Amino acid sequence: MKILTLIARILLGLIFVVFGLNGFLNFLSMGPMPTGLAGQFVGALVVSHYFWVVAALQVAGGALLLVNGSCPSVLVLLGPVIVNIILYHVFLSPAGIALASVVAILWLIVFYAHRQYFSGIFVQRT
Repeated sequence: MKILTLIARILLGLIFVVFGLNGFLNFLSMGPMPTGLAGQFVGALVVSHYFWVVAALQVAGGALLLVNGSCPSVLVLLGPVIVNIILYHVFLSPAGIALASVVAILWLIVFYAHRQYFSGIFVQRT
């Protein structure tokens, strides 16, 4: 399980660093701007500069995963980003759902390895 967790953590870190840096440097060809609601959504993210905030969170989270720095905190940081990526691909642009699913599975593997840090939120209190 430790090897699987290590591989998942490194892959997740690499994915977030590469795609986060791509938000700033645009070195990967992402193709033309999507049409319809997906294009409007991406356009709003770019115009408002919110896209840069998300890219910075991806780079920071990915780098911390690569250096094994505070994995539980990084999982909390990247969780909402992954949820938004999945929801974007489910509702607006189904073409990229495969990579989004892989990222979610990798996150779940790393989360499962660090589940003891999150046990407090799953305890029923009276």
